[in-house]
Amino acid sequence: FARYEANKKHMQKVIRNHRRAAYNVASSEYVGLSVIPAGIDAKECPPDLLVAAQKTWDLAMELGDKHGYRNAQVTVVAPTGTIGLVMGCDTTGIEPDFALVKFKKLAGGGYFKIINTSLPPALKRLGYTEKQIDEIIHYCIGHATLEGSPAVSFDDLRKKGMPDVSIEKIREALTSAFTIQSAFNPGVIGKEVLEKSLKLESADIQAPGFNLLSVLGFTGEQIDKASRFACGTMTIEGAPHLKTEHYAVFDTAGKSGAHGTRILSWQAHVDMMAQVQPFISGAISKTINMPNEATVSEIRDAHWMCWEKMIKAVAIYRDGSKLSQPLSSLEPGTDSLRDALLALAKKSGSPAAQAATQPAGQPVIPMTQQRKKRSTLPNRRNGYTQKAKIGGHSIFIRTGEYEDGSLGEIFLDMHKEGAAFRSLLNNFAIAISLGLQYGVPLEEYVDAFTFTRFEPNGMVMGHQNIKMTTSVIDFIFRDLAFSYLRRADLVQVKPDDLIATTTMNDLANKAGQDGRSGQNSTGQPEQNPGLVARSIGYEGDPCPECGHFTLVRNGTCLKCETCGSTTGCS
Repeated sequence: FARYEANKKHMQKVIRNHRRAAYNVASSEYVGLSVIPAGIDAKECPPDLLVAAQKTWDLAMELGDKHGYRNAQVTVVAPTGTIGLVMGCDTTGIEPDFALVKFKKLAGGGYFKIINTSLPPALKRLGYTEKQIDEIIHYCIGHATLEGSPAVSFDDLRKKGMPDVSIEKIREALTSAFTIQSAFNPGVIGKEVLEKSLKLESADIQAPGFNLLSVLGFTGEQIDKASRFACGTMTIEGAPHLKTEHYAVFDTAGKSGAHGTRILSWQAHVDMMAQVQPFISGAISKTINMPNEATVSEIRDAHWMCWEKMIKAVAIYRDGSKLSQPLSSLEPGTDSLRDALLALAKKSGSPAAQAATQPAGQPVIPMTQQRKKRSTLPNRRNGYTQKAKIGGHSIFIRTGEYEDGSLGEIFLDMHKEGAAFRSLLNNFAIAISLGLQYGVPLEEYVDAFTFTRFEPNGMVMGHQNIKMTTSVIDFIFRDLAFSYLRRADLVQVKPDDLIATTTMNDLANKAGQDGRSGQNSTGQPEQNPGLVARSIGYEGDPCPECGHFTLVRNGTCLKCETCGSTTGCS
C-alpha cells in the first residue's frame, strides 16, 4: 500500500501484537498498547481452532516480514450475508441471532419457518434425548397443522360450517404462518366463502381487527392454545424438559416471539466484540443492541466499556429510536433521551413525533389509516421535453410542473419499441406521476431507481450532461434529479464543465484556430474515433459492469480493458 516503507516498522508491530493475542501472552509482552486486549483462552477454545489461529498469525508475520503487506488492514469483520447463506450459517458476521425462529424465502416463491439449526445439536450436547429435543423444537415452531390440536381442530371448523376447500387452504397456510390468525384471514379463505358459507356481513369482514376465529365462537384461551400448537411460541422459554439454567445458552439479540422475555444485555454485545477485536486490524461490523428503556448514562457507559475493551468503533442501536410505536407509548418527562429525540423530530414536522406528544384522551389516527390528498396539476402547466438516445434507442421524457416549478408528472415514450415494453413504460410513468401528486418526494424515487441495470444501456447521445447510463430507468431519474433537484453528482458533465468548455472554445476561435476541415492544431488529419477504437480491438459493446465501450475479444468471451471484468469466462 502507499507509503508502506515509511510505515513498515509500525505495521510489523501491529501484526506482532495480533500474533501475541493468538498465543495469549502476558500483558508485559505487548508493544505500544495502553489497553491490553483479550487473547485466546486455550482452555475454552477447541484445540484444532487454536492451532489454526496461531499458525495463521505465524504465517502472517513471516510472509509480511519477507514480502511486505499489500493492504494497511489485514483483517476485517463484515456481515457477509451472501457468503454466510451459501455456507449454511445461521447468523452474519459475529452478530448473535436476533431470534431463534425465523422465516426463509424459497427460491420458487413463498416462505417456510425454520429454527436456528444450531439449536438441536446444542440441546444434544447439553444431554437431552432425541424425543425431548423434538418436543422442545415443536414447542418453538409448532406442528404447522391443527391435526391433534387441543383447542381448535379441523373437525371443529367443519362443525362451524367451514367448507372443505377452505380448510385445505388453511392447512396449506399453516405450514408457514407466523400466527394462527394469518392462516384465517379473508385473503386465505376468500371473501365469497365468508359471506355465503359462513353468512358474515361484508362490513364486518373488512372491519379493522377482524378475527374469524372469535366470530366463529372460539374463546381467546382456545385460540391461544391452537396458535401455540400450530405455530409455536417462537421462544424456548417454558419449553418442556428444558432446565432453567440452560436458558442463557439460547439468549438472542431480540426477544424471541411474543412470549419471549430474555434478551442479551448490551454488555454481552461489547464482550463479544472484545473477544474478536485483538485479531481485527480495522473496526467490526456489528451493532450494540440496547433496549428501549436504555438511558443516556447507559449509552455513555457503553462507549466507556468499549474503550476499556480496546474496541475501535462503536455502533449503538437503541430499540425504538426511530420514533415508532415504543416511543409514542412513553410519557413525556420520563426519558430524557426520548424527549430530546422527539424535540428534534418535532422541529422537522415528523408525524410520529406529533403522535407521541398528542394530549391524553385525544385519539391518534394510525399512520396506516392516514391518507394524503392528491395535489392536482393546473390545466395549463410548464415543463420540458428531453430527447436522447441510449444504445441506439430513442427516448422522450416530458414533464409537467406545478405553479411553483416542482415536478408533478412525467410522460415517457419509446415509440419504436415493442408494444409490451412501451406499455410497461407508459404505466410506470403513470405510477410515478400518481406518487408525486400524492406527496412522494422525488428524492425517494431517485434513490430507488438510479443505478438500476438492464438493457438498453451504455452511451447516451443527445443529452448535454448525461453521457453514460446503466438503463433507461436510470437515465430517466438522473435527468429528473439533475433538472429538479440540482443533483450534479448524477451526471458526467457538470454545469461548470460546460461553462469552461464554452469559454475555451471562444478563446480558441478568437486566437485564430486553424479552421481547415479534418485537421487538428498540428496540421495532421484527424482520425475517425470509430476506426481508432476498432484498431485497438474494441468490439463496440458496453461493459455490463462499468458501462464503458472497452470490451476486447478474450478467447471466446469479452474482457473489459477499463474494469477487468469478463462476460462469463475467465
